[in-house]
Amino acid sequence: MFSLILYQPEIPPNTGNIIRLCANTGTALHLVRPLGFELDERRLRRAGLDYREFASVSVHDDLAACREALGRPRLFAFSTRGTRRYDGVRYEPGDALLFGPETRGLPDAVLASLDESCRLRLPMATVSGNRSLNLSNAAAVALFEAWRQQDFAGGA
Repeated sequence: MFSLILYQPEIPPNTGNIIRLCANTGTALHLVRPLGFELDERRLRRAGLDYREFASVSVHDDLAACREALGRPRLFAFSTRGTRRYDGVRYEPGDALLFGPETRGLPDAVLASLDESCRLRLPMATVSGNRSLNLSNAAAVALFEAWRQQDFAGGA
């Protein structure tokens, strides 16, 4: 129903957790190179608890190739620099949710290539020193909101 795109993910356990998330929500996962790990890495398998066989996972050389392979869906980028709250969007089947690398987030050029209304953020407490949510947690929050809006179609 949805696609989740990880742009240059760096940390194997995060991607493993997201593979498990995608397997349990019927979401296609797309990884954009370069990856900070090998897909057969032990830490990735352990975090994903061997859910890879239940998830659709594709790897693309760049974001343009990924978008083209997906048929150029509506794309929502999640960033601490987003200007719109994630729950203010009406998600539709086929939408793609884009997340950046753990240590630096999405590059300015990627964010600038999208309309401001497609640059989303998750609210966080304004506590000094907070950076952002863990990638797999942020992906879960966003994906479950999109799926909730579809009345959890296909879920048990």
